[in-house]
Amino acid sequence: MADPIYLDHAATTPVRPEVLAAMLPYYDARFGNPSSTHRWGREARTALDEARERVAACLGASADELCFTSGGTESDNLAILGGWRVLRSTGRRGVVTSPIEHKAVLEAVHKTASEGAEERMLAVDAGGTVTLVDARAKINESAALASVMWVNNEIGTIQPIAALAALAKEHGVLFHTDAVQAFGKIEVDARTIPFDFASISGHKIGAPKGIGAMFLRRGTPLEPLFFGGTQDRGRRPGTENVACAIGLATACELAVAERETSSAKYRLLRDRLQAGILAKVTNAVVNAGCADRAPHILNLTVPGADGESMLMALDLNGIACSGGSACQSGSTGGSHVLAAINPAASTGASVRMSVGSLSDEAAIDRAIDVFTKLAMKASGMVAA
Repeated sequence: MADPIYLDHAATTPVRPEVLAAMLPYYDARFGNPSSTHRWGREARTALDEARERVAACLGASADELCFTSGGTESDNLAILGGWRVLRSTGRRGVVTSPIEHKAVLEAVHKTASEGAEERMLAVDAGGTVTLVDARAKINESAALASVMWVNNEIGTIQPIAALAALAKEHGVLFHTDAVQAFGKIEVDARTIPFDFASISGHKIGAPKGIGAMFLRRGTPLEPLFFGGTQDRGRRPGTENVACAIGLATACELAVAERETSSAKYRLLRDRLQAGILAKVTNAVVNAGCADRAPHILNLTVPGADGESMLMALDLNGIACSGGSACQSGSTGGSHVLAAINPAASTGASVRMSVGSLSDEAAIDRAIDVFTKLAMKASGMVAA
């Protein structure tokens, strides 16, 4: 059997060798606790402070505007719940989001509703793009906070974050964006777009799982989710993960330095994959194909095919992809994203393929060959 092909980079990526090399000393001789005052602690503190500065610089921010977290989910929760809980005493009740957000955002917003917030869902079009007319109606003086994902993790749609953040600022509404799938693929710069919070995750860009960061614009109010220490200015107490913070800093710098080149490569590979499949599976539908999409994600529905069977067959043939968000693996009820933009997608097999560092033309061409044969068989286009 040929070597397996990994087309699930939106779920996770391999740790880059440069990242691992930068981390290893902090699992060995430089093991100190950064809160300790002796030489081992001071060494760890210096490294942690430098890592914070490096990640912040990659976001166009200052070091005091960056909070290390365990990943995208914690960052999303901290921004939404931490922001809402500070503002709920002001009388503002609206918490605004879209129906196609990551569950880390949706469930955090649902939690605010249980605490007295008025949950407001923005309308999205067939491409999964938030409609600005509806945003203008819902992001207003009675709203406390709005959260819209920069790049959708299932279909790749790029949202008009600059316009949404400006609208929020105009009305004094805190604005958060989940930038987990955006960072490293498109520019994310706090100097040019006035978002108050932004979330990133290390394992999407070649850093380890279990490390992420939240940008918090200076002066933005926040109530912590954790208690019991003074680390990170009290915003996120607990002994810091120094090794992983250094790994995240290294990965962020590499992602920013390589962004234009890598994104151009990913777009060519993604478009090659899309064109090759559509040329043979003529009834396949590209979900959000009409939208402005990030370069690395392709989501297709094959009418008449079964999604679980399709994914299993692809895996047995050495092609790794997914049905959507890895965080929803094992859940029932299908994709809430596709249900919001394309109800017809529920009648077929929907597959997300995402390219990245392990992708090349040879892999894409073999994936086209395998996918088209399986899809045509599964949808009845050829004899079983």
